[in-house]
Amino acid sequence: MQENLKDIDLEGFLKYKTLYYDKIDFSIVKNSWESLKSHIDLPYVIHIVGTNGKGSTGRFLAHYLYKKDFNVVHYSSPHITNFNERVWLNGNNVSDELLENTHKKIQNILNLQLLEKLTYFEYTTLLALFISSKCDYIILEAGLGGEFDATNVVTNNLSLITTIDLDHQAFLGNSVEEIARTKMRACDKQMIVGYQIHESVKKTALKVKEEINKEFNKQISIAFVEDFNKYSLSVDFPRYLINNLHLVISCLEFLNIDIDLKLFDDVKLKGRCEKIASNITIDVGHNPLAARALKEHFKDKKITLIYNSYKDKDYKEVLKVLKPIIDEAIILEIDDKRIVDKLNLLEICKSYNIMTSFNLELKKDKEYLVFGSFLVVEKFLGFLGVDEK
Repeated sequence: MQENLKDIDLEGFLKYKTLYYDKIDFSIVKNSWESLKSHIDLPYVIHIVGTNGKGSTGRFLAHYLYKKDFNVVHYSSPHITNFNERVWLNGNNVSDELLENTHKKIQNILNLQLLEKLTYFEYTTLLALFISSKCDYIILEAGLGGEFDATNVVTNNLSLITTIDLDHQAFLGNSVEEIARTKMRACDKQMIVGYQIHESVKKTALKVKEEINKEFNKQISIAFVEDFNKYSLSVDFPRYLINNLHLVISCLEFLNIDIDLKLFDDVKLKGRCEKIASNITIDVGHNPLAARALKEHFKDKKITLIYNSYKDKDYKEVLKVLKPIIDEAIILEIDDKRIVDKLNLLEICKSYNIMTSFNLELKKDKEYLVFGSFLVVEKFLGFLGVDEK
């Protein structure tokens, strides 16, 4: 290390942190939590795991709890334009001052070895946990996985399972069942399973319940959301967001909190099928599951897709799914080693007869969908000059 990690501010500290890794070593964040936990009055923990819908489910829930006068933290990742987006506290992204003060407290508690070894995501998870001290609820959105995800370093009171599909197979497993098992084994007490496209996920949930009960001598209980047409809102949300809303309402019912649908009307779901102009929608999704949801949402329109993808994502299937609604694809050039080779992307578009260009010139008579990852949305918002906190 070029500098003493106990002497630098949060921005400088995070520059040293690993954003992406080849394997997960859960012991580092676990040992760090053991050192920190006596300094934190941890609130009721709601853990959200799944492939898609974690961010919108968490924000629906956090927004509602805040509207009901609870003190609540919503931890999500990654961010789109500002790091502060990762920690939402009582209606707003956390302030720079609170982040910096919390960072200094953690620096003073953890030893240098732990500070050096914690990854970017692990450290920001600990920041969120520290900030949540004395709150009523913390809603933790899992990152890559479930059982050995940094967000599972604390005992969760309630686990919410969003839609599960194939993603991150190198870490989580090669089948939907394996991935579901890895994610669901994060459950400690109560699990509520939301909308699923694979019947095997529900069967896996019952198997995981028996596994955990036997292996850890815990009494896990499971509830399944069965009716996804029971509630509707005055806001015209896409179908997949309404599905996530039903999981949230099941959670509120479990918590014995009364339901007032009007409280959801002004929720802001940044980057989740978000219309930022009359003809521009942004979505941070990146996999075939998200693509299918957007295809359904835009089924009566033709869109100009502004797109790029990480090379480890199934971009070929994503483009195949979206092809029926694509009028043209604009490849948003991004300088990042994780991004797929643009010649490869062009070749796939050509094989699907999708007209492509690199000319990002927006026209009023076109309907645009910006999609592919947080990085794509961030780059596009930068092109528009948007930099919100």
